[in-house]
Amino acid sequence: MAKTKPVFQCSACGHEVAKWVGKCPDCGAWGTVEEVAPAVAAPAGRRAMLPTTAASPISQIDSQLTAARSTGVEELDRVLGGGVVAGSVVLLSGEPGVGKSTLLLEVAHRWAAARDERALYVTAEESAGQVRLRADRTGAVHERVYLAAESDLSIVLGHVEQVRPTLLVVDSVQTMLAPDTDGVIGGVTQVRAVTASLTALAKASGIAVLLVGHVTKDGAVAGPRTLEHLVDVVLQFEGDKNSTLRMVRGIKNRFGSADEVGCFELHDDGITGVADPSGLFLHHRTDSVPGTAVTVALDGKRPLVGEVQGLTVDTQVPAPRRAVSGLDYNRVAMILAVLQSRCGFYVGKQDIYAATVGGMRLIEPAADLAVALAIASSARDTALEPGWVILGEVGLAGEVRRVTATARRLAEAERLGFTTAIVPPGTDAKSSPMKLIEVTSLRGAIRLAGLSKGKG
Repeated sequence: MAKTKPVFQCSACGHEVAKWVGKCPDCGAWGTVEEVAPAVAAPAGRRAMLPTTAASPISQIDSQLTAARSTGVEELDRVLGGGVVAGSVVLLSGEPGVGKSTLLLEVAHRWAAARDERALYVTAEESAGQVRLRADRTGAVHERVYLAAESDLSIVLGHVEQVRPTLLVVDSVQTMLAPDTDGVIGGVTQVRAVTASLTALAKASGIAVLLVGHVTKDGAVAGPRTLEHLVDVVLQFEGDKNSTLRMVRGIKNRFGSADEVGCFELHDDGITGVADPSGLFLHHRTDSVPGTAVTVALDGKRPLVGEVQGLTVDTQVPAPRRAVSGLDYNRVAMILAVLQSRCGFYVGKQDIYAATVGGMRLIEPAADLAVALAIASSARDTALEPGWVILGEVGLAGEVRRVTATARRLAEAERLGFTTAIVPPGTDAKSSPMKLIEVTSLRGAIRLAGLSKGKG
């Protein structure tokens, strides 16, 4: 009999190599390559087995079996596609302190308060007393919300049998221990075993499971990539520690769209959804100020009206300062080069500051024209017309290019009271009640705004 060669496989991505290596050549993970049993080829004459459940026509499958049930938190329901599905597994990842535990404790409270069903909250990171203090502070105490401070998966499964919940929250999956599996808590093998067991529990019992996941320094979900494949929904909870604004983004969703965004505000007394977040990103004033411009960003499918600000200051320093907050530094540098090369704004000997308002982050090209006009407005010390909203991508030749979903962006701007839109040529929003002014180049937009002459 021929001797079988050993096979080495990465436990994170499944990549196979001929010999053991410390770093996976495919995904770059360290210490995840393990020896596995070689696959045995199936005999050519293997007999077919009678399935226990016959295949059914797709038209006869009851779609109500996967109907979403509201969590009671509207912004979270928006991202989930209407709510959680019975038997589904949702993974919510985010940095420490962003508000994951606070949000899911609120979900458990509203779940139990809205229906005659139980919710079980399992914490492996905090004591029961700490969670109770948070519940008192946020008003999330309810008699049908059960709390267990356990890290042993077997004991957690015992709690599930006793409580009989319809919603299970596990905080967090990286701190749970599967006693029948080798490896340390939080390791690749343990995280995969815990997630697989909880997924099997959800599918067999119909319990909706919400998992809290840690993230790495790069913002990715900690643990093997198979973790994201095991669950049904992957959400990313993010926010700036210096701001109360929090965003929940859909990364994967088997029951709905994966490009929705939910907005929240984190306070001392809990977390609340923000149905109209555009007001957070606008500085409400009655008159226009030099160096400011308003644009509409598209975060997923959600249009957000925000303000960008630019400031130019003369300096004697040989290397002028360039400070950017909330914008893409490289795109701002490109816009400055286009302003100087194509439009005659010699800003090479000036300090340039560009920022957004309210902690908003604008990284899409649709904000290029607004950033350029804000900087030009500051350089000329001339304010733009009030009621303007500006959309457009700026190319290196100084041309203004079209952006996606213009009609949706303009509808949001019109709802907030803006009357005039500076847009690229060929915009497909002719039915908008706003006054549309098309510009083909950055030089033409500067001329339209009255910034061609003056100081600078």
